Amino acid sequence: MLNVARLKILTEVAYRGSFSAAADALSYSQSAVSQQIAALEAETGMALLERHPRGVTLTAAGQTLVGHAEGILARLEAAEASLSEIAGLRGGRLRMASFPTAGATLMPLAIATFRASYPDVELTLAEGEPEQILPRLRAGELDLALLFEFDGETPLQDGTTRTELLEDPMYLALPRENALASRKELRLQDLAEEAWVQTSRSSPCALHVVRSCHAAGFEPNVAFESDDYQTVQGLVAAGVGVALIPELALSVVREDIVIRALSPSPPVRQVIAAAPEGARLVPAAPVMLGILEHEAAQLTHSGRPAE
Repeated sequence: MLNVARLKILTEVAYRGSFSAAADALSYSQSAVSQQIAALEAETGMALLERHPRGVTLTAAGQTLVGHAEGILARLEAAEASLSEIAGLRGGRLRMASFPTAGATLMPLAIATFRASYPDVELTLAEGEPEQILPRLRAGELDLALLFEFDGETPLQDGTTRTELLEDPMYLALPRENALASRKELRLQDLAEEAWVQTSRSSPCALHVVRSCHAAGFEPNVAFESDDYQTVQGLVAAGVGVALIPELALSVVREDIVIRALSPSPPVRQVIAAAPEGARLVPAAPVMLGILEHEAAQLTHSGRPAE
């Protein structure tokens, strides 16, 4: 394979017309330039320059090689410029994914803040549940992912960083007509006789709700399932069951339901940001992580909307 540095020297010699002029332009000695040209001719097995008393000219082989070298060097310069832009967040891209409730609350705020400072970085956002997103992160299809976990049961493996963003407690939603709605303090075991609305039974949230009910001493009677929390609210409002809904899904609360915090403490899911380690971490990811931490702190301080 031809040496790129020598190609650059050959191109400079051809442009300047002499070894001495090329040496001055490159801040090399004339002998160093001559040695590099001789090595390049040895690599190609062909004479590339004709020496004259007043300078040099390209042979036919030299003209052909310089023509290719100019294109190669231009593309390398463009590659270096692109890498510099990425490192300086003046270009590049950041491929992200989020579970739906964080995608509707936390992520839009972070994207708007990031884009205001780094408009030239291409941002993409996909949506899915943690069990759908994580394989894509491991496969290198994503640069950053918002996930959630319960009780520290992290799905992350080696090679992935974990940044805790906020705790997302789950609140009890009841129909206003429910007899328990008038009580300001409720325990999970108080709901043993109620019908339940929850997300699909294999989802992490549904599994944790069932585990929490088991810990409270009863098997929940799950009447309806939906992975759309607005649908869950609608079913609760219709009086067909009660539900545990994460705080991030309560940015909009129907007027015909009541939201109560469970005593002594509610089930909580931890919202985390995951990104690759090492060389796979794109320069924009740490910046976005910092913005996500800031926006998560603002959401935590704002608290759940009042009823």
